[in-house]
Amino acid sequence: MRITGGSARGQILKTLPGLLVRPTTDKAREAIFSMLSSLASDWSRVLDLFAGTGALGIEALSREAEYADFVDQNGKCCQIIKQNLTKTGFADKGRVYCSPVMKAISMLDNSYGIIFLDPPYADTTLGAVIKSIDVSKLINEESVIVASHSAHFPLDDRLGSLLKIKEKRYGDTGISIFRKEVTP
Repeated sequence: MRITGGSARGQILKTLPGLLVRPTTDKAREAIFSMLSSLASDWSRVLDLFAGTGALGIEALSREAEYADFVDQNGKCCQIIKQNLTKTGFADKGRVYCSPVMKAISMLDNSYGIIFLDPPYADTTLGAVIKSIDVSKLINEESVIVASHSAHFPLDDRLGSLLKIKEKRYGDTGISIFRKEVTP
């Protein structure tokens, strides 16, 4: 797995052996960032939830995001993320939280321009996690939430006050992008 664009383009990221982590494919990541180029206006802070190897957040840093927070509850994943941040030269532009995602949502104080969610496909709580983000301090009117999920289990078009503004399918991976509903 390698970084597909920006200053760290081509760098290979360390991954966990076995099936413990299902990293987002290079093709799906390229598609995500292609969509974000026209949808996201705030690249100052990004949040990578269910971070695994940190590929999505590191890709954002490579593409000029200013800072990224990474959350994963697996200690081995947290170590891999730290190693990948160091390898790509972004150790000073990111922080890793080794914590369950729901705990991190209630604990983090920052507002993020982009939030990535890439849970295991077997995780059935993705909709509930997005609804928790909706009522948290993590988002504002400009925030974009990017959720990767099994293409066989699409997400609802509305989750709380968040509306699905784009949806794409790449093999078994579904990508759903949400933003707060704009009320006149």
